[in-house]
Order: sequence, then C-alpha cells, then structure tokens
Amino acid sequence: MTSLPVTQARSKLNQLLDEAADSHEPIQITGKRSNAILVSEDDWRGIQETLYLLSIPDMRDSIRKGMAEPLDKSSTKAGW
Repeated sequence: MTSLPVTQARSKLNQLLDEAADSHEPIQITGKRSNAILVSEDDWRGIQETLYLLSIPDMRDSIRKGMAEPLDKSSTKAGW
C-alpha cells in the first residue's frame, strides 16, 4: 500500500484519486493528528455491499454453496 504524508497528498490529490480508481489499491495518508485511507468510490461501495451481505445470517454459506455448484446444475428460477 502506498503511504504518503498529508502535505504531499494535498498537492497531488487529483493524481491520487485517479491512482486509487485505476489500481483499486488503497492509499494511506499520514498526518500529525491522524491517518486515513483513500479508496475509490467503486471500491468503497463494494466494501459496503460485502459488509451488508455478510451481516445477513447464513448468507456467506449460501454464497459459497452457490459458487461451488456447477452452472448446468443451477436453477433458472429464484428460490425465494
């Protein structure tokens, strides 16, 4: 993970935004008072969706079971 001080991040913020979006790698920004992580909006939305799905009881097992099932054995109708 790239890490740089807030003074450098401030001077090249547009470049860092592009880098985070293109590489899908977080960028650590360090400061005297605190640190932060810069991630692209798409990555942030993906993280939030993953956390939501994992908060549903038994969802993780259901996803794993579905991923292990061969496509030709999959149903074309939703089970709900």
